Amino acid sequence: MPKDPSTPRVAALVGPYLSGKTTLLESLLSCAGTLRRRGKVIDGTAVGDTSPEARKREMGTEMNVASTEYLGEKWTLLDCPGSIELLQESLNALMVCDAAVVVCEPDIDKAIAIGPMLRFLDQHNIPHFIFINKMDHPGSGVRATLEALQAHSARPLVLREIPIRDGEEIKGHVDLVSERAFKWTDGKASELIEIPKDVSAREEAAREEMLETLADFDDALLTELLEDVVPSRDEIYDNLMRDLSHDAIVPVLFGSGEHMGGVTRLWKALRHEVPEVSTTADRLGAAIGSATSAQVFKTVYAGHAGKLSYARIWSGTMKDGQEFDQGRVSGLYAMQGQKQEKKPKAEAGEIVAMGRLDRVQCGETLRSGKSTAGSKWPQPLTPLYSMAIEMQGQDDDVKLSGALTKLADEDASLKIEHMQALGQLVLWGQGEMHLRLALDKLQIRHGLDVQARRPLVPYKETIRKSVSKHARHKKQSGGHGEFGDVDIEIKPLSRGAGFQFADVIHGGAIPKQYIPAVESGVKEYMHRGPLGFPVVDIAVTLKDGQFHAVDSSDMAFRKAAMQAMREAMPACQPVLLEPICEVTVNVPNTFTANAQRIISTRRGQILGYQAKEGWDGWDEITAHMPEAEMHDLIIDLRSQTLGVGTFEFAFDHLKELTGRTAEDVLAASQEA
Repeated sequence: MPKDPSTPRVAALVGPYLSGKTTLLESLLSCAGTLRRRGKVIDGTAVGDTSPEARKREMGTEMNVASTEYLGEKWTLLDCPGSIELLQESLNALMVCDAAVVVCEPDIDKAIAIGPMLRFLDQHNIPHFIFINKMDHPGSGVRATLEALQAHSARPLVLREIPIRDGEEIKGHVDLVSERAFKWTDGKASELIEIPKDVSAREEAAREEMLETLADFDDALLTELLEDVVPSRDEIYDNLMRDLSHDAIVPVLFGSGEHMGGVTRLWKALRHEVPEVSTTADRLGAAIGSATSAQVFKTVYAGHAGKLSYARIWSGTMKDGQEFDQGRVSGLYAMQGQKQEKKPKAEAGEIVAMGRLDRVQCGETLRSGKSTAGSKWPQPLTPLYSMAIEMQGQDDDVKLSGALTKLADEDASLKIEHMQALGQLVLWGQGEMHLRLALDKLQIRHGLDVQARRPLVPYKETIRKSVSKHARHKKQSGGHGEFGDVDIEIKPLSRGAGFQFADVIHGGAIPKQYIPAVESGVKEYMHRGPLGFPVVDIAVTLKDGQFHAVDSSDMAFRKAAMQAMREAMPACQPVLLEPICEVTVNVPNTFTANAQRIISTRRGQILGYQAKEGWDGWDEITAHMPEAEMHDLIIDLRSQTLGVGTFEFAFDHLKELTGRTAEDVLAASQEA
């Protein structure tokens, strides 16, 4: 049955690193007639991955936008980076797409890698397909891969086709709805052939299985199957379209992006089954009738062009120069990779880049009129890895601050932290590669020479013993002198008690106006104790003292207090304290033992573990771990969990550190 033309639609290509998403994008564009010659990632000639950072690494480092038409209908394809450290880009793209294509390899051991992505899609009810790529490789198995993937999907996976084999190699497929067979031809459209006799039995069994799954969501179809009535193709297509739109099922297709196998089949599935923009806007709560509404999902600072805000138009017409509460659109562009094509207006469904909307942040909705309609947007990913960064040479720190602000505006999973107590500027991200990429951008795009190193650990120190001390500060240099005399007692407090100051002055030994200066001097000393770290958990009591009617001052008593602390603290048996974090590690239960071993080797104390609520097959391990051991925890954890392990953490308490580890910390501090 002929299909009515649709409004512009958007599909996002997501999946693990090396799954072949960008190659599949090239083939989809070639199949649609947009590209005369397909590029290659390894040659740096692909539509996506054109930034200097991407070419340097021969991998996708940011989301790329490609516009095309297929059979007279407008499409935008969003090619998302595969690295787990660049996941924020993918999540932003998924929030504005009509459907996602999750690209994976036919390797059962790698099926677990797409589990977190499938969970995110289901949590947000985003329609999605699975495309098993690289099926032209010898030994690739559809059924085994499907079963492995099903273990990580909360929705039933519906196989849409079965392979035609020639020995160990897959040479084509049979579509289970149309019951037509196609032979793959390298670099060309598939050739329609008769269903091979040795495939017929498998095709009938697979088709029956597909229909039974669809019947779980349609009573009429279930009745037909029970009465042995063969449903029509149109009825099956209607079920597939409706169930996909509701995120009730996940259609599974396969092919070879590199050799064009199954690419036309994927295009047809997208064209016939992906919902239109009005359905997506309703799902997100972003629809506002005829008024203009658009969702910003990506920010780019494009040199002299300034800030570009990528947005999906939910409703109405977007025009160049249009005014919104957040500002005026100054330049409206269609994007093709890094290329911009200026346009006067854009319609609902399209993706555009808007210039000079400096106040707009990623996730915000632009609206005309007085509507209060909003849309859902997930919280940014929590940073897990950090580096302390500093300028080299004569570069301007103010310029660095501005460049970092732009990077964080482009990527919400980056965080900037000014650690004043340690004198460090710390950049947080999702992993080492993520931060190295940020440093490359600082150098290439902003011309900044920045070096990075491991951040310092915020050690503290306290005392074990109480000590009393008398100190006098006296100085005469002509005119008024300086005189302050204090008698203090220093006592240890329980861990976490902080700092307490009191005075028991009687008879006016020290006038009341000077007592705050004594406290100020004590606090000033506490910034750096005898071990070289900030002092915590002590109580200081001002017991007695003397003053001079002419020479005493706030400054004199502040200096006297500092002198008393400086002379007394070494005798208080100072001890080093290290920060301990409460860490919650999340891993598939097949890797629980690996995670526990990682925690133990990092001086961690496991508090317990349990099944992670709402995550079938995942465990949650809770532990106390020294902050000093957490710097590269995410790297170790990912290497032992096929990239999917993660954790959350928060400071919990300070703990005494003794022995060789404490000696090493003190030696390093003294050397620094």
